[in-house]
Amino acid sequence: MGTHASAHDQPLAVTSPAPTVSVDAKASSESSKPFLCRRPVRLTIYAFFAVLFLAMLAWRYVPVWLDPTFEKHIAQKRVMVGMNRQQVLQAWGSPYSMNISYTKDGIRREEWIYEDWESASDVRHRYLYFEEGLLVGGWYYSSSPTPKMITPPKFHDTDPLKQFKPGSSAP
Repeated sequence: MGTHASAHDQPLAVTSPAPTVSVDAKASSESSKPFLCRRPVRLTIYAFFAVLFLAMLAWRYVPVWLDPTFEKHIAQKRVMVGMNRQQVLQAWGSPYSMNISYTKDGIRREEWIYEDWESASDVRHRYLYFEEGLLVGGWYYSSSPTPKMITPPKFHDTDPLKQFKPGSSAP
């Protein structure tokens, strides 16, 4: 017979049984890991990011689903991404000025600028940006760093000029 070797003629390797790890060893190796690398902490962080991502999607799309024609937003004098020019005109009126430009691809872009005069020294600018007739974004800028609240003086009496009238006693 020839010297033909088959797989059955190969010697079998002797394997030792897998080492057993006690529960205490697992607990000590888990506690030796840094806090953020532990499995429950990682799962909690991943779950938080998943919920945050879903909330961001909901913030963007749920108002459109609840008010697809933007009638409620127009009634409240609010604008929202996705409105067309006519809807924005109904909500905010006509802008103070408009800048129109075209991209190299031929897309029409419009910038609408609204001016709100809070006082003689405080002007608030609102900017809206349209592409092909749909609102794609906006922002506002106020010249004052903090809004000023002017409250009328409070009088204890119904007639604030009572003390200045002749014949009345000062309090």
